[in-house]
Amino acid sequence: MNDALDQLEGQILSAFPHAPTPGQERLIHASARFLLSDRPRCALIIRGYAGTGKTTSVGALVRVLAQQGVPTVLLAPTGRAAKVMERYAGIPASTIHRRIYVQTRSRDGQPATALAPNPLTGAVFIVDEASMIGESGGRSDEAGFSYRSLLDDLIEYVYSGENCRLILVGDDAQLPPIGCDTSPALDEPGLRSGFYLTIATIRLTDVVRQELDSGILFNAHRLRLQLESGDTSFPALQLGFPDFKQLDGYDLQEALEDLHNRYGEDGVVVITRSNKRANLFNQQIRVRVLWQEEDLNAGDRLMVVKNNYHWLAQATSLPNTLLANGDVVEIVRITKRFERYGQSFAEAEIRLIDLPEEQPFAVVIHLSVLNYEGASLPHAELQALFDAVAEDYVHLGDKRSIAKAVKQDPCYQALQVKFAWSLTCHKAQGGQWPAVIIDQGYLTEELIDIAFLRWLYTAFTRAEKELYLLNFDNAFFPDTPSA
Repeated sequence: MNDALDQLEGQILSAFPHAPTPGQERLIHASARFLLSDRPRCALIIRGYAGTGKTTSVGALVRVLAQQGVPTVLLAPTGRAAKVMERYAGIPASTIHRRIYVQTRSRDGQPATALAPNPLTGAVFIVDEASMIGESGGRSDEAGFSYRSLLDDLIEYVYSGENCRLILVGDDAQLPPIGCDTSPALDEPGLRSGFYLTIATIRLTDVVRQELDSGILFNAHRLRLQLESGDTSFPALQLGFPDFKQLDGYDLQEALEDLHNRYGEDGVVVITRSNKRANLFNQQIRVRVLWQEEDLNAGDRLMVVKNNYHWLAQATSLPNTLLANGDVVEIVRITKRFERYGQSFAEAEIRLIDLPEEQPFAVVIHLSVLNYEGASLPHAELQALFDAVAEDYVHLGDKRSIAKAVKQDPCYQALQVKFAWSLTCHKAQGGQWPAVIIDQGYLTEELIDIAFLRWLYTAFTRAEKELYLLNFDNAFFPDTPSA
């Protein structure tokens, strides 16, 4: 065992592009032990803050697994996060839901989604952005979905394969899933007791020296230290870096035009603290920067805000028909606009941004949701739509036949989406953009708490090249001389 361990550690070390930090050295040792262990249901958690070389470490591990011929599966909660993972690991990655779910039928014959079998033997599943994965407990209330939670089903899927192993990678300083105080997929005691895993955790806390040349990572590191200390005063941010800048609201349009010209429409995002403010930014970006006049046009980028598996039912090339909350799509063309049941709809062809090889497909889009201030249509409004659509099918006679018809109706199944140039931080989590603008919004000293600091840290770490702080209070910059 010791000879094999030393040999494997040496292989992983040789795959690093630079001398590892002390934390990365511990990770090399833990990874080798993890891969050689004969214990059942082996799992490893890699918790790493921004700038600690988490992606470098995972990339090195993936290269060694490929050299040894070990089947390796890369997964992430969102399509954008999967694309980020592909870039640093060098092999294809998938969203979790596209890998672990398959299309099936419910008892009444409606399309539904169920857990797929895992056909692999001896595979290592590596899941990035694990802080986003929701906890177990309770069945989903979404029609057609039989899963308990993404975390439950991910673990059941992985260990249904023979001698498969799981690595969960994430940053526990980021926002936890909505409704959670912590990230359950990074909670070693909870995973051990809840899923009977043989599990260990490695924390990467040493910032890679060259990363501190970046103002983005320098200030993210400061935020992380403040989070660890529990200090809820105004964060002391440092300017003077070429990639980390203040931005006045009067200069926003010029900055957006410049960034869109340099990075393209998909390379810039405005992160804000509410759906209402995201809607306002999206409207202004469409009109003033992209020169769009219609409510929806070809080229618009949209984020799905409610799971939908109706419109991909004919897509035989995909393992399941789920258009998941968080998927980003692009409008290819609008074929028709219409009003029905007191709501506005559009027939359109769209394509999935993270699956560019897939053909565009037809959908009906619920236009009223584009600027709705909530995350998606509330249950009461969806029920009202159900009742209105049901009036068109009363001739079918019995309630079961009417309900079945409503669930196949394109208006009831209309895709719920929002524009994707400005997002809340929860919606942006998992993705990265070359340029990020963070909107401070309304803020007083009393509103600064641990949740806000985690929000800000998560927003900072979405930026790859440039970060702009929009209308941030001068109290954030105590070392900057006043004008």
